Amino acid sequence: MHRKIVIFFSVFVCLSLRSQNIKTVQLKASNNSSSFSCAFKLGTKVVLTFDDLEADTKEYSYKIEHYTHDWKPSTLSVNQYIIGFDENPILDVTNSFNTLQPYTHYSVAFPNSNTRITKSGNYLISILDEDENTVFSRRIIFYEDTVVVGVSVSRSRTNLNDKEQIVQFIVNHPNLTINTPNQEVTAVLLQNHSWNNQIANIQPLYVKSNQLVYNHTTTTNFLGNNEFRNFDTKYVRNTSMNIERVERIDIYHTFLFADEPRRNRIYSYNPDINGQFTITTLDANDAATEADYTMVHFSLLAEPFSEDVYVYGAFNDFQMREENRMIYNNTSHRYEASILLKQGFYNYTYATESNSGTVNLNSIDGTYFQTENEYTAVIYYRPFGGLYDRVIGVGFGYYNQNR
Repeated sequence: MHRKIVIFFSVFVCLSLRSQNIKTVQLKASNNSSSFSCAFKLGTKVVLTFDDLEADTKEYSYKIEHYTHDWKPSTLSVNQYIIGFDENPILDVTNSFNTLQPYTHYSVAFPNSNTRITKSGNYLISILDEDENTVFSRRIIFYEDTVVVGVSVSRSRTNLNDKEQIVQFIVNHPNLTINTPNQEVTAVLLQNHSWNNQIANIQPLYVKSNQLVYNHTTTTNFLGNNEFRNFDTKYVRNTSMNIERVERIDIYHTFLFADEPRRNRIYSYNPDINGQFTITTLDANDAATEADYTMVHFSLLAEPFSEDVYVYGAFNDFQMREENRMIYNNTSHRYEASILLKQGFYNYTYATESNSGTVNLNSIDGTYFQTENEYTAVIYYRPFGGLYDRVIGVGFGYYNQNR
């Protein structure tokens, strides 16, 4: 028994160390590098890219799996949702050029000659190492244009109307017969493409001829939170807005100006990209393989919180991980974190996590109904006797009273 525990622990440590070497995971439509989404029309060419900081050529492969609307494994067999193979090696591999931090850049596009997805729905794309261990995974939605989804976002009508936004939407389905909408259709709402605070299993409030109406007044409310903070390292040797100084040691080190909590301040509009990031560089032509990495130093001037504090954003898939957890410095009276990031423009904020795993984005920076946010409404449909959850439509809505 002791030997089994040792082996398990050794495997866990190896996987943890390997995942720490994976950076800059991006999943985007190939025809629009400036857009951000977790949902793509079925047939859209999507590209997954990432860097391995060990800078050697590993035999990574991808695996694609179909899931239900609530992210449980689908009962479909592979040949029912893929033409070709669900698992294949990644062949597009390039070494970094002229960077202080060496890395290997991996890229794979879907569909490709070996894999074509034929069914709409939720999918999990996993990257596997040569031993078939999962290095990381990303959720993705492929949808049909069977229905038209209209989304509107406004100030909440509850007693929290100074803090919340309400999302309402309608589903027009003139070309699809839905017999029992409350049993065959379910909807999910996402804020800024993050699954952390999703509102799931939403049922229509009214059913009309060829139309489902989701005009809820409390069920679909989101905290507005606050605008994301940002910094820009596309020119890594110089300072720019929000960067105090840059030092070159073994690699570049970027020190951001110390942040302060915004919870008790008046809302101030600050354009952002809703927590996302883009990879850009002014030092070279090909950002994918010539952009360098810099150690970004974050600091938050605040008294200690009872919960753990994290730097939070799409750069780490909106997850609470050890690498982005902040440590309190009793001497300087601030939280500090150092994260290795590729050159580019980044959004970030500060989040806390309770012992139960609840993520809170407003304990440090507050929540305001005026905050600009993007919402995604995903419509799932499974008729009686259906084998899987189709995504028959997706709608997008925005709240920005400042435009």
